[in-house]
Amino acid sequence: MDSALASDRGVSHSGVPDGGGVYLRGTVRTAAKLLVVGHFGVGKTTFVGALSEIRPLRTEETMTQAGAHVDDLSGTDGKTTTTVAMDFGRLTLSDSLVLYLFGAPGQQRFTRLWLDMIQGALGALVLADTRRLDHSFDVMGLLEEHGVPYAVAVNHFDDAPVFPEEEIREALDLLPETPLVTCDARDRVSATRALITLVDHLHARTAQEPL
Repeated sequence: MDSALASDRGVSHSGVPDGGGVYLRGTVRTAAKLLVVGHFGVGKTTFVGALSEIRPLRTEETMTQAGAHVDDLSGTDGKTTTTVAMDFGRLTLSDSLVLYLFGAPGQQRFTRLWLDMIQGALGALVLADTRRLDHSFDVMGLLEEHGVPYAVAVNHFDDAPVFPEEEIREALDLLPETPLVTCDARDRVSATRALITLVDHLHARTAQEPL
């Protein structure tokens, strides 16, 4: 299991985290929680790792042959580990605001843990894979059941087919107001853009709510 609470990137000479300090700034007063969710092997751990300013906390275990009979391994060639609890990352947005990212395991047997993680979350980014779009329905159904707003980001895989946005929206049965973007979970800039899409969506929803 790979667990880490320390940063490899350190603190600047001014004492302010340089995008990787372990400790929060003393000025931080507000923390926001977002979920990164999706089916097994869709890239949640990679996404959180690309964005986190600290070396992310990961709870991964090596997959066993026994697990092959439980988890659908199609489209996950080369994957040797699986998240058994959660991924956790942190991103400082301003002197007073910090964002916590929680990556939830995608297998149905972790649904109880998944539901616990929903508590207090402002919203969720659903990662999807065009090779297995139907595998996203369970995750989106849980979010809708519990009233958690979300955006969808189609993660790039080198061997995955590319479809027009309209076809993906139809395949996922997305509402017109649900944002849909593409991203590469390995790339920090691309992952940031996907996260900004979710935040913009949440902000727009809040602005529309009656006072």
